[in-house]
Formats: sequence, C-alpha cells, structure tokens
Amino acid sequence: MTDHRIPLAGVIGHPVAHSRSPKLHGHWLKTYGLAGHYIPMDVAPADLETVLHTLPKAGFVGANVTVPHKEAALRLADHVSDRASVIGAANTLVFREDGSIHADNTDGYGFMANLRAGAPDWNPADGPAVVFGAGGAARAVLQALAEAGVPEILLTNRTRTRADHLKEEFGQRITVVDWVQAGNVIENAELVVNTTSLGMQGQPELRVPLDGLQPGAVVTDLVYAPLQTRLLQQAEEAGCTTVDGLGMLLHQAVPGFERWFGVRPEVDAETRAAALA
Repeated sequence: MTDHRIPLAGVIGHPVAHSRSPKLHGHWLKTYGLAGHYIPMDVAPADLETVLHTLPKAGFVGANVTVPHKEAALRLADHVSDRASVIGAANTLVFREDGSIHADNTDGYGFMANLRAGAPDWNPADGPAVVFGAGGAARAVLQALAEAGVPEILLTNRTRTRADHLKEEFGQRITVVDWVQAGNVIENAELVVNTTSLGMQGQPELRVPLDGLQPGAVVTDLVYAPLQTRLLQQAEEAGCTTVDGLGMLLHQAVPGFERWFGVRPEVDAETRAAALA
C-alpha cells in the first residue's frame, strides 16, 4: 500500500513564535511546488519526550529543534550523527518509518556554507580565528573550524571556565584568552566570529575593543537581528570582509528540508527576502 500522507515537519522550541524557520521552509515548499507543511510547535521541556514519540504517528517526517531542547533531543534520539555527537546537541531530527529518531546537527555546516558564500577568498589555513562565546553555537562553530583546518582558534568568553571546558573537549588547537584580552588577540586574526547574543536587539552591546581589526580579515556575527550589528559595522569601516548571521540560519536548514521533502533547496536572494519578511 502506498503512503499518500502529506509530509509534515516543523520547529520545536519554547518559546518558538519568533522563529523564522516556518517562513523559510514555507517559501521553499511553495517555490518547488511540493506537498508538505512546516509549522512552529511550542513545547515545554517536560513534554518533549512525549511529543517526539507522537509526531511520527501524526504524519511528521522530521523536525528542527531549537532552544532549550537541543541537548535533550540528542539524548532522546535512537541514532546520532558524528557531528551532533561532537557538538553535544541536535537541531535536525528525521523520523524513520519504524518510528525511530535520527538526530543531526547542521549548525556547523550552515555556518561554514554561509562563510564560504559571503567570503569566498577566506582560506582556513591562512591563520588564526578568534571566537567570542562558549555556548551551544560556539560548539558548532569550533567543530566546523577545526574540521576545515584552521590552525589555531583563540576562544574567549565572559565566563572563562566555560571556555576552558570547551578546550578540554576540542583539544590542542584551542587557546583560551581572558575576556579582558579579547581586543588584543584580534590583531592577528584572519577570522573573527561572534557566537554570543551580545549586540542582538534587546541585549547589551558587544563591548570588545575592535581597533585591532586588520583590513582584509573576515568578520562574521551569528546575530541576525539586526542584520548589521555594531561588530559588522565597525569591521566594515576597518576594511574587513563582513558576513551577516542570516545566511547561517538559511544554510543550516538545507539538509533537513532535503531529507524531509526530497528536494535540495537553493539559498538565494528570494530565500533571504522570504526569511526576513
């Protein structure tokens, strides 16, 4: 018997109303003329396990998971990709026909695809990268940079112990720098990445002194509201190549959409416009 059910997917978070993913996936479904729906689902942490085991029975082929469920989703999965295991969190789930859950993390992939699109001349081997922050997004970025062959990663975080923990996990290539020294280490950086929420609408500004930025360095901010953060503005004025954070959100969505709906979508100007609408 053939399955005539329309494939369903969505994003699970708490809260989730702010998510741009439904607009993004809805745009792709419409663009490629595919049957399918993608919806936001606000699920409290206590209900996550029940919901994840119920969704496949309701016709769901997969889901994205966002804050605060990324670590819990990894623990609840039956199968885990290598990169999700290294990062310690999942953002993309695939529900298999037998009801089992496969967990992946496409954040590092999305980060790198956005970086390569926005700064095609950047070569990982050219020199050190400076990473601000030591949360979940930083883990995905560190994994991606190490895999790409960046020789040295200077990691700095307001709470040093969190950065020290990441060094223990990710190894020799990482040097932890005190937050008060962050402005000094960017002088030799080929790449500067902000993975913190500093500079986001409603959050304090990123107060790291940026006068050490070298012209030609690549600066990227994972914050995409506003699109042009103070970090990117100052980097542009210093003659750096800047890459905004929206592209990471768009590119990380590509592998999931392809698995759920069977078409690999393009990230283009229309995609960006749809996500910002």
